[in-house]
Amino acid sequence: MNRRHAMKIFGFTLFGSQVAAAQAAGPDKFQLSDADWKKRLSPAQYEVLRREGTEPPGSSALNAEKRAGVYACAGCQLPLFSSAAKYESGTGWPSFHTPLANAIATRTDFKMVIPRTEYHCARCGGHQGHVFNDGPAPTGKRYCNNGIALTFVAAA
Repeated sequence: MNRRHAMKIFGFTLFGSQVAAAQAAGPDKFQLSDADWKKRLSPAQYEVLRREGTEPPGSSALNAEKRAGVYACAGCQLPLFSSAAKYESGTGWPSFHTPLANAIATRTDFKMVIPRTEYHCARCGGHQGHVFNDGPAPTGKRYCNNGIALTFVAAA
C-alpha cells in the first residue's frame, strides 16, 4: 500500500480508491465500494447496513445497555442517538425517541407493501431501522434500530 495515498477519515485509515471515493463524497459523506464495505463489516453488519436487512428481535446486547453515552453508526461512527433518548419499547430492538441533529436521513420503504419510514445514517447511508408514530414524549416517535448497526460509546 502506498502510504502517501492514505488518509484518516472519521477514525479510519483509507488507501487508494477508498481515498478517492471519500474525497469525491465530500467532507460530510463517507462512501466506500461494496467490496470495501464487505472488508470493513462483519457479514451480519453488512446484511443490515448495506442490504437493509433486519436482525432477529432480542439478539442485540444493546437492548440491555443502560449506561450514559452515545450510540453511533457501526459503519462510519457518526453519533446517531444519545442514551438519554433510549427507552424500552418491548419490541426486541434498541429504540429511541429522538435522533441527534443531522444524524439520520429518511425515505419511504414499500418492502412490506404498506409504506414505512426507513432511516439511514446521514453520513454513510447505512440502514439503521424504521421510525414509527407510537413512541413516547417528547416526539411520539419510535426509532426502532438494528443493534448490529450501532456501536455504543460510554460517557467518560
